[in-house]
Amino acid sequence: MKYTYSELAKMIDHSLLQPTLSDQELEDGCKLAAKYQVASVCIKPYAVRQAVEILRGTGVIVGCVIGFPHGNSTTESKRYETEIACKDGATEIDMVINVGKAMSGDWDYVERDVQTVCREAHDRGALVKVIFENDYLTTGGAGLSSDEFKRKLCQICEHAGADWVKTSTGYGFIKGSDGKYSYQGATEHDLRLMRASCSPRVQIKAAGGVRDLDGLILVRDLGASRCGASATAAILEDYRRREISEESNPPENAQPAQLGTGQY
Repeated sequence: MKYTYSELAKMIDHSLLQPTLSDQELEDGCKLAAKYQVASVCIKPYAVRQAVEILRGTGVIVGCVIGFPHGNSTTESKRYETEIACKDGATEIDMVINVGKAMSGDWDYVERDVQTVCREAHDRGALVKVIFENDYLTTGGAGLSSDEFKRKLCQICEHAGADWVKTSTGYGFIKGSDGKYSYQGATEHDLRLMRASCSPRVQIKAAGGVRDLDGLILVRDLGASRCGASATAAILEDYRRREISEESNPPENAQPAQLGTGQY
């Protein structure tokens, strides 16, 4: 295999964010994350204490979403959410920018919003991932093209102290002409763009639409260090199957993987 099991498993933030998530599903999801030894669980604020207790001693950390999923909370609300999450044991914070303020070109507001959360988290020993919600940015805004807009956000977030910039929440649904809602999530184009727009200090996280092992490998190839996923078991069980197959039947002339161009 191109990467070790641990290299890929420790990219995954196991997502437990669905609106109907029950306490039992939270417990089961945390145990699954521990079983597969992923990087973290990504959960809602009320669940941090419970998740920390379940995962104690497993090596899997707890990440918490802030201002989720639309980023519309006031900056002080986001700061306070961050304070509580960190006190409850979260060591990573996934915050959503105020997309409306960004679309309005109020860059000072956006930077203060991110900086406030970063300062609160860093003071408490936690790292911060800043979510753009790229599905909302496909036509750009504030006089900028889509790519220019995303580059601008990368620069602002790095200056504000972000540890990661992140493509999506997984809940940025767009209404189509047929009246149905859908989203792309992480795309190859956006991951390349975001990686090129930040210094090596800032990491990249893909989220939304990465549902299989090949998608996870592609995300790593593109320079992302984390990936939000709910199909964790399927992805990592596939790794184990392929690993066993390769041990039994070593490839003679393996060809490099071909990169796709659409959504995962």
